[in-house]
Amino acid sequence: MGAEYILEMENITKEFPGVKALDNIQLKVKKGTVHALMGENGAGKSTLMKILFGIYSGSGTIKFNGKELKLSGPKDALNNGISMIHQELSPVPYMTVAENIFLGREPVYGKSGWVNKKKLIENTKKLFETLNISIDPTTKMKDLSIANMQMVEIAAAVSHHANLIIMDEPTSAITEKEVEHLFKIIRSLKKKGVSIIYISHKMDEVFKICDEITVLRDGQYIGTKPAHELNQDSLIQMMVGREIKQVFHKEKAEVKEVVLSVKNLSRKGKFNNVSFEVRKGEILGIAGLMGSGRTELIESIFGIAPPTSGEIYLHGKRVSIQSPSGAIRNKIGLLTEDRKLTGAFLPLSVKENMIISSLENFVNFGYIKSRLVKKTCDAQVKRLNIKTPNLNQLIMNLSGGNQQKVLLARWLLNDPDLLILDEPTRGVDVGAKAEIHKLISKLAQEGKAIIMVSSEMPEILGMSDRVLVMHEGNQKGELSREEATQEKILEVAYQ
Repeated sequence: MGAEYILEMENITKEFPGVKALDNIQLKVKKGTVHALMGENGAGKSTLMKILFGIYSGSGTIKFNGKELKLSGPKDALNNGISMIHQELSPVPYMTVAENIFLGREPVYGKSGWVNKKKLIENTKKLFETLNISIDPTTKMKDLSIANMQMVEIAAAVSHHANLIIMDEPTSAITEKEVEHLFKIIRSLKKKGVSIIYISHKMDEVFKICDEITVLRDGQYIGTKPAHELNQDSLIQMMVGREIKQVFHKEKAEVKEVVLSVKNLSRKGKFNNVSFEVRKGEILGIAGLMGSGRTELIESIFGIAPPTSGEIYLHGKRVSIQSPSGAIRNKIGLLTEDRKLTGAFLPLSVKENMIISSLENFVNFGYIKSRLVKKTCDAQVKRLNIKTPNLNQLIMNLSGGNQQKVLLARWLLNDPDLLILDEPTRGVDVGAKAEIHKLISKLAQEGKAIIMVSSEMPEILGMSDRVLVMHEGNQKGELSREEATQEKILEVAYQ
């Protein structure tokens, strides 16, 4: 029976101090198939994959191609035909694309040990040709977009000629067009008999590309089913153990006076002549593919990179915001696109991350008012349902959804009039996503003006009162909630 399976993991158990991360997990992957591994953040998906890739040790048995496998590290896994695309990109920034792909496997001149750079570039070009990737192998990684870094990571995994490739959130930072490109790569790998383990929070992708789905919940094995036997509702129920009635929780809010008015705002080379308003109690969605200028627009409003021309008005009064501190003084909050890179201070605690933007409110004659900090942060933990053992827990140890809630709490402590949310649920599981949407809706009801940028079309359609459509730095149009559909947004973007 085992012959049809490339991978059989049985009774895999892993304990960290005080936590049983995996409890007798099983995973069986058929040869030449795409197998989704699903579950909320903290379900144990990444831990299981780290055991399979030799990063962690655990008890239980792993059979690969019918033979029992004992792994002492990632090099062992690679030598046995298992390769992995990690969720967290970790390029060597000052080395070239080619050097990153073949790091530690560079072609050399005979026994000299000198790297044959010409051969290295040739090998990279050949690899890119087979994958239809158009990136210059001599470019330094630091000069690539996040999306192109992700494509390089995918190419590096394929370059090992592995029989099994683990893809952990491979589309978290790439455009819809690049997702289709990745799916073409996956289909061609399948034809060659390569198996893929695919981890993603994006259910539409899972149903589009995967043959079977295994679900974990709280470190427990829930079940494995063919993808065609499940739909979004039944998969969510397996993942969270309950039915989630509304992923997009949109309550009616009273829309009042204009909070922000932007007139002919431009930033050279990034976006041109953008004009819009957002009112109290309103959620304005900004839609567009990556590279459309969405993030650059909101960064200019927040003072990260001020605009080169145009006007910004808050409550009818013209303002000049030249820095994030200026934006904070003007009661604007910004939840950034990449919470790990530009949002959270990972080595700091939950409490420190919460108060860092409003520290002056907790200081008296140079001393921090510890009781007030605890009382205020405890209230936010309760209000936002943040799951953390205590306020001193390092934020890096929380799940993605809970990290995002801590960052929301940070801005709420400033009581902003305008809250800008860039990809508010990226890399967040379905349960936390529903909670964050509910919270956004509640904030609008409380009278906050909200701008929400998202690459996920269902999120834009489900949460926005109006949708501003951008494409290649240009404002292409605006749609009401009633007239906005996925087709209409794309039609406006490309008109």
